[in-house]
Amino acid sequence: MLQQILHDMYIDPELLAELSDVQKHILFYKMREEQLRRWREREVWDALAQADGLRPPKTKRKASNKHLQWLLGADGEVWVWVMGEGPGDKPYEEISEELIAERARLQAQREAEELWRQKEAEITKKFRDALANEKARILAEKWKVEMEDRKAAKILEERIHEEFKRKEEEERKRGEEQIRLQEEQRAKELYWTLKQAHLHCQTSEKEEREWEEQLRRSKAADEERSRGAQRARDESRRHSLRAIQEGTVAGLSSMFQGLGQNPAREARLYHHLPGPGPPSPRAAPASRTWERPLRPLSREVIVRWFKEEQLPRQAGFERNTKSIAPWFHGIISREDAEELLENMAEGAFLVRVSEKIWGYTLSYRLQRGFKHFLVDASGDFYSFLGVDPNRHATLTDLIDFHKEEIITVSGGELLQEPCGQRDSPPDYHLLFE
Repeated sequence: MLQQILHDMYIDPELLAELSDVQKHILFYKMREEQLRRWREREVWDALAQADGLRPPKTKRKASNKHLQWLLGADGEVWVWVMGEGPGDKPYEEISEELIAERARLQAQREAEELWRQKEAEITKKFRDALANEKARILAEKWKVEMEDRKAAKILEERIHEEFKRKEEEERKRGEEQIRLQEEQRAKELYWTLKQAHLHCQTSEKEEREWEEQLRRSKAADEERSRGAQRARDESRRHSLRAIQEGTVAGLSSMFQGLGQNPAREARLYHHLPGPGPPSPRAAPASRTWERPLRPLSREVIVRWFKEEQLPRQAGFERNTKSIAPWFHGIISREDAEELLENMAEGAFLVRVSEKIWGYTLSYRLQRGFKHFLVDASGDFYSFLGVDPNRHATLTDLIDFHKEEIITVSGGELLQEPCGQRDSPPDYHLLFE
């Protein structure tokens, strides 16, 4: 499948979404290598064609008079200033904290001012209407009293006015205190909101820096590979020997244990091993009853593929037993796998049947988050797509191998605790009906 992607220089978007960040990086690096190889090959053919007179020589481009000049420091090197590291600069974290706090305070102050304007308008209208009603009542009574009672009515009016003024002042104080408390609460809420946004921004910047660091490491690895080709060949030979010892040999050993008991399995073993076939013509492998599409089209097709191609290879079973492995799951989604692994420790894992390729997906629990690795099973072996060059005879061999050997150098993923079933019937029951 990797060779097909490099040949077409195209990968399906749905398949790309299933790859982890490490797999995407390695796949991008492999595609870039293939582009460079094709470019060099085309350059050689152009040179040969020009030498034979089949193509006119390329015209040289005119030299550009544009240039770039860098500002130099006292030491003669390019002058660079990094915010937060210059003399007298505050640390970036302190500047960020101050900006967040100031933005939260200004936002809360603006909201408090708007709330106070609304509150003040309500208080003014409330007491203005009440005072007008009271004045109307007093004026109505004034016409009923005698002249000698007018002075007393005036005094009563002033007393009532003062009482309303006192109550209005108390209401204003309570309103101001309420607005102040709301302002403080709002400032805290805005602070934490901006703080979370800032942390999210820092996380995005950190991921971008990690990507740049991975790209830098990839380039450095390319240079190291060109300088030390012999060292790379030795390392590849070591991995191949380890894969043979713990993967392929173990798988073939389990096949040889069943010889004589299962003629169909014996015929398939002779079909894949070099040398002469089985002595009896009745042990010849049966012809395939269906033609597999280029990629899975439906769940029914996946179930048929598993029953006809994977069950004879003991996919999903424990070694040398008829028991289904605790880490094996059926056709479940990425979200279902992450929900199963949510409450488990780092290193927990499960293997689910993929809906994107002819193979499986290994879902791995990180300390924070998850990783998903595609396992290619379209041929006569099992291997991680774009991550691990080792090939394994059975799916169990691949799992056992990576219980002792990490999947990627950058991630250090080591398979530890398998994640079993939680529902009844298990999610793989359709595959074994």
